[in-house]
Amino acid sequence: MKHSFILMLLLSISVSAQRVEVVLIGVSHNYSQYQQQDLSAIYRKIKNFGPAGFFGEFLSKEDERLVMDYWCKQDNIKRLETLRKKRNIATDLLPKTIDSLVKRSIQNPTDYRIKADLAHAYYLNQDVANGHYQFWQVFDHLQRTPNTALAHYFNELLSPHLDTTGRSMKRLKTSEYALIAFPVMRELKIPELLSMDCQDYDLNWMASSSAFHQKFKKFSEDTAAAYTNEFNALLTKREKGLEKTAGIEKSSTHLTEWFNTDEASAIFASGDFYVPEMYNIEAFPKEEMLSKIHWWLMRNKGMCDNVVNRARALGLNKVVVLAGANHRKYMQDIFLTMPNVTVRNINEIK
Repeated sequence: MKHSFILMLLLSISVSAQRVEVVLIGVSHNYSQYQQQDLSAIYRKIKNFGPAGFFGEFLSKEDERLVMDYWCKQDNIKRLETLRKKRNIATDLLPKTIDSLVKRSIQNPTDYRIKADLAHAYYLNQDVANGHYQFWQVFDHLQRTPNTALAHYFNELLSPHLDTTGRSMKRLKTSEYALIAFPVMRELKIPELLSMDCQDYDLNWMASSSAFHQKFKKFSEDTAAAYTNEFNALLTKREKGLEKTAGIEKSSTHLTEWFNTDEASAIFASGDFYVPEMYNIEAFPKEEMLSKIHWWLMRNKGMCDNVVNRARALGLNKVVVLAGANHRKYMQDIFLTMPNVTVRNINEIK
């Protein structure tokens, strides 16, 4: 028993000491509102890095079952109900069904009906990340090679026209996954997208946000005369930053590179958190703002922990992490504090 305990302890130490190298990419969740993007340099940098895995901003199937409510929980439940009506698979049969479909898909890589079936099974298993990956492969194939029979089968089975809210099939088509992650994963033959989101604190975040905005509205209307000029100057500073970002988003074909600059991160932070110089103005709802920031940091820490712990559990030394651009700087700073973790901005990769 003593020797077994020592062996388990040594294995635990070995896993926690495993180095993990992260390339972090801040992205948009919807590129459809922008100019057509030139992503060739992003693709090249990712391939030069040589990742063994990709992480996306989704809950794992385990966390999806455990988190009772968060911002798109009801959307996910609605999808589940729709797909179960189309073709139900008993929960206890899902793992074996998925394993069987994965093997068949490897044996028949050009059979896109199998990929549609696999997307359906992943969604039923509450693994949205990989449901989306299989969905996208069929969708992309149909865009390049129209096939009426396959399209009918695909649409009847998955009902993408009904999945329009939350992290939906509709949103997927113009997302960072369809434009960046999935094409490179397919080329590198990486079979699954790993999940790293954390929604344990979403209700706390929403409560803090609501409390802040209620008090901020009153504050901005009633700010004492002595502080009006200072307050307005800081608001103007924030608005100019947001206007600059809007201008770049309207014209640039290399937005992902812009999203990963510190200047962009500061502007994005001001969208949710205004500017720190405001916090000590008399009557500013500082406590509510600090509460918002706390829960935001907790979410980002949870995301970083999920990346590192899951990468180590799978023996992955090099991973790419895609997260909304407003997460990028927070996650980078957290990764920098983690033992045996190296993080690099996509703009640093040659």
